Amino acid sequence: MASGSNIISTHQQIKELNMSALSSLKLVAAKRPTQMPAVQVRRNKLAGKLHHQIKLAEALSTGTTYAPTRLRSMRDRHTGETKTVEMPMHVRQWWFVTDSGSVALTIKYGSKVLEIAKGKNAIEVTDGAQLLKALNQVKDAVIAGELDSQIELAANTVKARFKK
Repeated sequence: MASGSNIISTHQQIKELNMSALSSLKLVAAKRPTQMPAVQVRRNKLAGKLHHQIKLAEALSTGTTYAPTRLRSMRDRHTGETKTVEMPMHVRQWWFVTDSGSVALTIKYGSKVLEIAKGKNAIEVTDGAQLLKALNQVKDAVIAGELDSQIELAANTVKARFKK
């Protein structure tokens, strides 16, 4: 009988500890948004693509390859069964070597090259280390929202092609 009362008192002590832990927190009535704003979706998309460019540049500088994979649903022709298969994803580099020997980095949203500043659509760098630094800086700028107007312009251009 004594062991039953010990269990009850232990349970009450645990309950009191949980209540004291919750009382130290700021409790609010919050509602999760049903969808993310379009601006944030576009930022995330471009930041993800910049992440792939950074990994590709790192791989090229170390002499390795970068081959990310993605899941695709494939239907077996013989059985008709749908399977999820891991497929390699092709990542095209956004930079190229100019006539002067420097490297020009363009930023793309979909198939459109973003105009970073008025009349300027590329960032000039001299070597791989500067390329990585520039890619990281652009990614930080995208996350901070500094290229939102350029992204929106490119997204609207791409969207207009689908309405034909």
